[in-house]
Amino acid sequence: MFQILDSIGVFVFAISGVLSGLNKRLDAFGVFIIAFVTALGGGTLRDVLIGKTPVGWMGNLTYLYIILLAYFVTLFFKRHLERLRVSLFLFDSIGLGVFTIIGIEKGIEFGLHPIICITLGTITASFGGVIRDILCNEIPVIFRKEIYATVCIAGGVMFFLLKRVHLNQDVLYLLTSLFMISFRLLAVKYKWYLPSLYKKD
Repeated sequence: MFQILDSIGVFVFAISGVLSGLNKRLDAFGVFIIAFVTALGGGTLRDVLIGKTPVGWMGNLTYLYIILLAYFVTLFFKRHLERLRVSLFLFDSIGLGVFTIIGIEKGIEFGLHPIICITLGTITASFGGVIRDILCNEIPVIFRKEIYATVCIAGGVMFFLLKRVHLNQDVLYLLTSLFMISFRLLAVKYKWYLPSLYKKD
């Protein structure tokens, strides 16, 4: 189930990248690259930081196939994707939770401090979008309006708090993921944003 959710996350993040590339009127190759970095950029950066090489997707071509599938599905069904906006947002939120936990577990595997593990989880889940926005010449969304990285950090703290209780691993994953998904859905519904430091004169 964890692998299935991971694949869904890659698929939805790739769709997000394709749509961003199309909105910027990039060529076919450019759109694919944006989809690729959106889906795998965070995980790649995480693996490089902890010295895990070759990075994950290089040893598992399934990720590449998933991105290719998302690429062509988006191109052929772009007009219909707007109707699926709510579903895509839900899957994106699921991907956020799953990717955060994957990053945290990688840090634990390498014996890193919990704070560093939470940082790796946040990087895994959100930095693909950061790279996408930078390549598309935009200020990354997570830095200006969406509570996104904050959800990852809160989820990471929740993960380690629950871990102290010695819960079953599957229950730990499930509760942490549900917390992050619920947090993000509520943040969007009620328009929760971090305060801006910009002051008008």
